[in-house]
Amino acid sequence: MRENIPIIRLRNSHGDLEVRDGVILCFFMRRSHGEIAPAVWRALQTYQRAIPPQSLSWYVSPDGDIIPLDEQGWAHTREKILERPWGVEWLVSLSEDPGEAGGYHFNYDGRKLDDDLFSHDEGATSAVSFSLPTEYLLEHGPAHLRALALELGRELPFSFGYASLGFVSHPGSWYTVLNDLFGLLHRYWGLDLHDLAETSRNIGTGARGACWLTFLGQPLLGQLGGSEVLRQRLSFPEVTLEPMEGERLLLTLGEWPDAMDTEKGGGPPQYRALARLLEPYLREEKADWPSLNKGFKHGWSRRLCE
Repeated sequence: MRENIPIIRLRNSHGDLEVRDGVILCFFMRRSHGEIAPAVWRALQTYQRAIPPQSLSWYVSPDGDIIPLDEQGWAHTREKILERPWGVEWLVSLSEDPGEAGGYHFNYDGRKLDDDLFSHDEGATSAVSFSLPTEYLLEHGPAHLRALALELGRELPFSFGYASLGFVSHPGSWYTVLNDLFGLLHRYWGLDLHDLAETSRNIGTGARGACWLTFLGQPLLGQLGGSEVLRQRLSFPEVTLEPMEGERLLLTLGEWPDAMDTEKGGGPPQYRALARLLEPYLREEKADWPSLNKGFKHGWSRRLCE
């Protein structure tokens, strides 16, 4: 329920806001950039139309500086996604604020998967993420956010995707507040801590976990037995299944996303049931995430599987 969504504000030693609460949407595609670039651009336009004007105000320039996202910045972003044929990776980062953690972020990591750098790497994907502040969810309601996520998902040929409450920050900024964040990770099992670049290098056609909105594409949906098997295995009143074109599926695990406060009971049964089904397909992230140890990473990804 909405009243159970926590307010998170974590500041570094200088008082800068590094992490805040929000909603994270991620999609992973075992496709090369050239195959999906038009779909990614359309999804970005869909996201931009859904959020308040000027919510995305900054971008990373060709020189690597973070500068205001003006008409020239949008032209550069469009050219980079749609028109730049050369390269191995296409990295795009747009944000609400250049320094502190705002609620609105767009990040894309496109890869040329047939390049020698990735051709023998079954874990590499292209991936895109969108974030929204919790206030957006509370103002518009979960049905609106679910419809937006579904519209984004229809554009993207994902193998796996999800929408979840989460810790929102600039990529990697949460390292500066790790001690405070560690305690919150243990308490709120339903708040995702995502690192798009790292996950997209390792997830392949696997899964990341059970989330409020869980998008299943191929081959993962087939490996799970298809829609009818999932309907039988997830026969909870809170769960809905919505077939999508291209043999894909959206699972919704409740009306509202659940923060899963362990001080108030932890993970609901439908989340645990889906987590157990996905467990054989969870992929380990190889880099330090966060800068703790492999035991923590393994336990975090499987926290709902018991």
